Amino acid sequence: MSPVPRRHDDTFVPRRARRSTADTAVIGVVVDVPEPWAQLLVEWRTKCGDPQASLVPPHVTLLPPTEVPTVDRTTIAGHLAEVARRHSSFDLRLRGTDTFRPVSEVVYVAVAAGVPDCAQIAADVRSGPLQRPLTFPYHPHVTVAHDVPTDMLDMAAGELAELAADFRVEHFTEFEQLPDGTWAVARQYPLTGPTR
Repeated sequence: MSPVPRRHDDTFVPRRARRSTADTAVIGVVVDVPEPWAQLLVEWRTKCGDPQASLVPPHVTLLPPTEVPTVDRTTIAGHLAEVARRHSSFDLRLRGTDTFRPVSEVVYVAVAAGVPDCAQIAADVRSGPLQRPLTFPYHPHVTVAHDVPTDMLDMAAGELAELAADFRVEHFTEFEQLPDGTWAVARQYPLTGPTR
């Protein structure tokens, strides 16, 4: 019996246009990748020809793009603040590359440490007013090439295979999608839970 391929819910790359209206907003919640790695990953995504390179900052997704009623934004902000108060800061390590092929044409930088923290925060974020199912099981990662030619996927996988990044995660970030498809920071939520 062949292994079941890993699946994902590749976050800030919607298959159909999601546009805010007067009554709705499209938000997402992420762990930001800090400098100097953020710029490096943007440059690689651009080099691979990924059209999302300039629209989506490098990140680990906690909540994929989700349409919410505008009237619920205050409730959502309160929910996210409460989630952040329950979780402490943690160390995140990015190491090497992997892929979701053949299920999805994605190459990503792997999260090698901090997976349980990301998974628990993501589950808590996706509760209450942001409760939603995922298309695929949660798998924290940082996308570096998506829906680009195979040779570009292979190049990203090979050239970034030795990437190593270690940083402390002290907050998560709520983004809102703008009419041009870019994502703007709506608010950051400090992780202020008990230290471990």
